[in-house]
Amino acid sequence: MTAPTAAYIHIPFCRRRCFYCDFPVSIVGDRTRGETSGAIAQYVEVLCQEILTTPQQGEILQTIFLGGGTPSLLSIEQLEQILKTLDRHFGIALDAEISIEMDPGTFDLAHLKGYHAAGINRVSLGVQSFQTEQLKACGRTHTVEDVYEAIALIHQVGVSNFSLDLISGLPHQTLETWCESVEAAIAIAPTHLSVYDLIVEPMTAFGRWYQPGESPLPTDIATAEMYRLARQKLTQAGYEHYEISNYAKSGYQCRHNRVYWENRPYYGFGMGAASYVLGQRFTRPRKRQEYFQWVQTLVEDHGKIDCPITPPDEVLLDTLMVGLRLAEGISLDALKPFGTDQVESVLQRLRPYQHQGWIEITSESTSAPRIRLTDPEGFLFSNVVLTRLFEDI
Repeated sequence: MTAPTAAYIHIPFCRRRCFYCDFPVSIVGDRTRGETSGAIAQYVEVLCQEILTTPQQGEILQTIFLGGGTPSLLSIEQLEQILKTLDRHFGIALDAEISIEMDPGTFDLAHLKGYHAAGINRVSLGVQSFQTEQLKACGRTHTVEDVYEAIALIHQVGVSNFSLDLISGLPHQTLETWCESVEAAIAIAPTHLSVYDLIVEPMTAFGRWYQPGESPLPTDIATAEMYRLARQKLTQAGYEHYEISNYAKSGYQCRHNRVYWENRPYYGFGMGAASYVLGQRFTRPRKRQEYFQWVQTLVEDHGKIDCPITPPDEVLLDTLMVGLRLAEGISLDALKPFGTDQVESVLQRLRPYQHQGWIEITSESTSAPRIRLTDPEGFLFSNVVLTRLFEDI
């Protein structure tokens, strides 16, 4: 196994919990920031302790992603503390991609300038919708005006690499209002766009209120049309559809997320964060006090974590599940370590979907054959294909 060169940092604090969210978060209210919160300060200290206790595998970091939660609630000093700890313990490459998720209305010019000076060079802005009523319907704390103010700050500070998140399938959303959101995002001209379909998770407010595909949520047919429309609009505007839910201008694919999709190892730090290190996958506790206790045990055990090595069949399945999300799919060369019989078995399972037009198996003379989902229909039915692979393997 190669050493990780990517690190995900989970910052769990939010002003409120969005109605669709099932992430491990802690609610701090509308007036709290890292500068005024003892809870956030304590969390950052424990987080840095975890980082320093984790064995260094010999490679410096090429990508860092601060996700959440709402990392833009951190003070400048807290963000600096995290990045300096990572640099001191692992090292950070001079050209590393360092991303932060930010919510409109949670930061000002001084904070963004401070984050940028500390090393942040990529911003992922959680817009979700350009309709005020839809933002309210999913429990977001920001307004459409907040979005445009946040974009103005990003331009003022000079963060040229920034992404916008949008969600389709929201309550009362129509194809027309979805089109308005996509066109508004294109007009802003970010370097990257993430376009997600709403998933109604059982333990969320939406999970208590709604059934997928039933009013006020759009039907499955309507959300499929939203997906096709977004692809058409974005590709016509010059964005490459490089992953099921992600689009980028040339040269601006998210380097960090490609680590996941290529099933490469990565560090994870913080409450609920997952890691893939030395063939071992493990996830930290999702509640803050339990996470604190877990870190204390980690310190006492000198960074040792006892969990089984991922079996070969699971590695194969993981490789297929994440790799088929990419537009280029998976090279058959990447599957050779699992054995010729296993590769042929995978191809046999996929051939029915090839006949349906959902899967392509290319055979180019200059490179090894590749398996990939077609765009958009294969991407739309990816869950059917991946579920079949999961059941068989």
